[in-house]
Amino acid sequence: MRLAGVDLNALAGTASETNGHMLTLAYEHVESTYYKSFDDQTLLSGEHKALLMFLKSRKVPNPALPVKLATTDHNRNLALLQGELTSAEQIYPRAATQDEFTQVAIAGMLNSLGDPYTTYMSKNEIRGLEEQLAGGNFGGIGVYIIQDAKTGSIIVDPIEGNPAIKAGIRPGDIILAVDDTLTLGEKLDTVEKQIRGIEGSVVSLRIKHHDSNHEQTVRVTRADIHVPSVRAKIEDGIDYVRLADFGTTSADEVRTAMLDGKKHNVRGYILDLRNNGGGLLDAAVDISSLFIPQGAIVSTVDRNGNKDVKSASGRAIGAAPLVLLVNAYTASASEITAGAVQDYHVGKLVGIKTFGKGVVQSLYNLPDKAALKITTARYLTPAGRDIHHKGIVPDVVVNQRPDVILDSPKDLQLAAAKSIITKESK
Repeated sequence: MRLAGVDLNALAGTASETNGHMLTLAYEHVESTYYKSFDDQTLLSGEHKALLMFLKSRKVPNPALPVKLATTDHNRNLALLQGELTSAEQIYPRAATQDEFTQVAIAGMLNSLGDPYTTYMSKNEIRGLEEQLAGGNFGGIGVYIIQDAKTGSIIVDPIEGNPAIKAGIRPGDIILAVDDTLTLGEKLDTVEKQIRGIEGSVVSLRIKHHDSNHEQTVRVTRADIHVPSVRAKIEDGIDYVRLADFGTTSADEVRTAMLDGKKHNVRGYILDLRNNGGGLLDAAVDISSLFIPQGAIVSTVDRNGNKDVKSASGRAIGAAPLVLLVNAYTASASEITAGAVQDYHVGKLVGIKTFGKGVVQSLYNLPDKAALKITTARYLTPAGRDIHHKGIVPDVVVNQRPDVILDSPKDLQLAAAKSIITKESK
């Protein structure tokens, strides 16, 4: 995920001026950067629907707002969007603050595009994203969580040695509720925030095990959790590197781990990208460059067809033979690296078909310290493949139950990767 920020926090003005400016910024950013063409009426209808639903949630009986119809004039359409927001504020002044109305209006505009990756992100969500990409410690239970794109279910992957796995939570379990709050329909960031908390406090999780329909409530005591970007070890002469995300330090961490393998004259290298939902575009390019000496790593294409080619950095380390492990939750930046490795034939992909997220988002700061996350481009692999909604089929398909603990004796995909390295290193 490319993070493109514009710092507008120093903007001055009254609350209403700032809110109006925020709506203007949202409209202008979507209008100029969204990766597909759209009709302004879509934004107007989205704002209208969101404001009405919000008013109903605030117990306003039969709320009504004037219906606005888009024109061919973008300035006029912006005025209509601002007019709809002003109407809500003036007709129902006691229902919410101006800030709340503005956030709902912007979120409604973005949601109307039907793109799950184009969203309004609150201050807390931005803080959580920055924490994830930069690493760090926090109070939690020690799990990675993933949202199934088809069902919306929150699927858990506990980190070894942490409170969740000690409490009996297993890979592939579905979190149905956090402290009696249902997770279905909630954003991943929201559920993550609910699970985290003060060290020593207790969180109650209602879970369903992957291999049964039995529901169980588990109480887990939060601890100080450090989530490593990279977990690496040398075993049986093979350098195994598991990457959790593509953050600001990930490329250096992977490089260090694999150079350590070279120092120990390993027979081969495994980069485990299973359950890795991605992260920074630049990190994907830098990590791919460890294995690809030169040439394009990925191309991003905007809605006008303009192509931006990201090339190898020239810092390849000669890690071979190489195997990448992938699964249905290998997504985004992970797929950039997987696609590049596969296209250049510098390594083999083992596992099952990847998620299929072939679009890039950019972040734009807002005056309230929140941000817009907008899909600004689609990306192509070096061979020109568009993998959006298609995924990447690995070179060697190995099916495996999702509740199998990764890097365990039952990990058939890892066993297959080791077998490939053994054959190729003879």
